[in-house]
Amino acid sequence: MDLKKYITTEKKPRKGLLAAEWVVMAYLLLTTVIILFCYTDVVNPKAMLWGRARVVAMTAALWFVYRLWPCRLTLLLRVLVQLALLSWWYPDTYEINRMFPNLDHVFAAWEQNLFGFQPALLFSQAVPSHIFSELMDLGYASYYPMIALVLLVYFFTCYKEFPRAAYIVLGAFFLYYVIFIFVPVVGPTFYYNAVGVDQIAKGVFPDLGLYFNNHQECLPSPGDVNGVFYHLVESAKEAGERPTAAFPSSHVGCSTVLMLLAWHIKKRWLLWVLLPLFVLLCFATVYIQAHYAIDAIAGLITGVLIYFLLFFTSKKL
Repeated sequence: MDLKKYITTEKKPRKGLLAAEWVVMAYLLLTTVIILFCYTDVVNPKAMLWGRARVVAMTAALWFVYRLWPCRLTLLLRVLVQLALLSWWYPDTYEINRMFPNLDHVFAAWEQNLFGFQPALLFSQAVPSHIFSELMDLGYASYYPMIALVLLVYFFTCYKEFPRAAYIVLGAFFLYYVIFIFVPVVGPTFYYNAVGVDQIAKGVFPDLGLYFNNHQECLPSPGDVNGVFYHLVESAKEAGERPTAAFPSSHVGCSTVLMLLAWHIKKRWLLWVLLPLFVLLCFATVYIQAHYAIDAIAGLITGVLIYFLLFFTSKKL
């Protein structure tokens, strides 16, 4: 690997914000307007607004560093920082949508009508083995490594396509975040815990209204509590999980986008590495009770639609 080319000044530096950064700014502006409009209903408006100000300042600082030293390495840094901030933006969706009435009773009823039972409730009971449990948790835990792998492959093997790939990945995330704000569904792990598993098993799905405005308790993930990957998933839940972002499943949707990005550059080895993790992840979202089955199905469909929407709009950027 020729490391010199990554720190060599580019002949045609990018003058403005990257398309991926414009996505962040657009989402930031939209949510700022919502916060200001609903200022008295939002729980932590000042902290949220100051957080956004810091994101703007950080983005400007990274742009300035790139302008001082316009090379591949500093451009990569700009993208990596925005990706790292996704973990900050995720719970932020809860801070906004918690003021809207919860819709889980609607989605759980749809699930029941479609399947005749609750897949998220029965899946882990039907396949409780240690090996299967660990495979499910492995799939779920592979989400962020899959994102990093795809973008790094783009960066190191087809650099000209890297800004577009970054735009598509970040664009997909923030489109899902917009949906999560206006479709407040918390998923089985929170809803089942609030209602009671016995009631869910009977097909009783009460409307909880604004219950999750002040409650964040969830069920422990099903599976082998002694498993290595089980503990990784539980640790991630404890660190940043909130009652938000269930429909559609962004895990399935964004992973679908990653598969299509890998297909676009015709890296067969990358597709074969991602495919088993992708399949495991899709099933894991339901197995660990993070999502209803209809969330995963909707994630698959919207992932394809979002990919092509962002791919074709990126040609004009």
